[in-house]
Amino acid sequence: MSPIGQLAAITLDAPDPKALAEFYTAVTGWQSLYASEDFAYIGTPDGSSRIGFQRVADLKQPAWPGDDKQMHLDFSVSDVDEAVERLTAIGATKPEHQPGAGKWVVLIDPAGHPFCVTKMP
Repeated sequence: MSPIGQLAAITLDAPDPKALAEFYTAVTGWQSLYASEDFAYIGTPDGSSRIGFQRVADLKQPAWPGDDKQMHLDFSVSDVDEAVERLTAIGATKPEHQPGAGKWVVLIDPAGHPFCVTKMP
């Protein structure tokens, strides 16, 4: 079956799109593609991968752990402990509940979205 389309971007709600875009720029090393008060996009230099951020003034942060999560991002890293240290230094938080049994670590971004870091295969 031929594809109907290609994924253009993953977009996250945020109370401050520019600030969350800056956080994920530091996480990924991607560049800022667009930023306004209400929307921001970061992506790879070739534009093949993008993350968008849209303003939601009264954003209700998902609970961790909890059943109200809608999605999360996973990042592969070469050294999980080093990545956690660097990510918490730029604004992520590490919740007490960690279900990965050493295989991955759950962190919370500055807007309250959970995301995971795991060892590269």
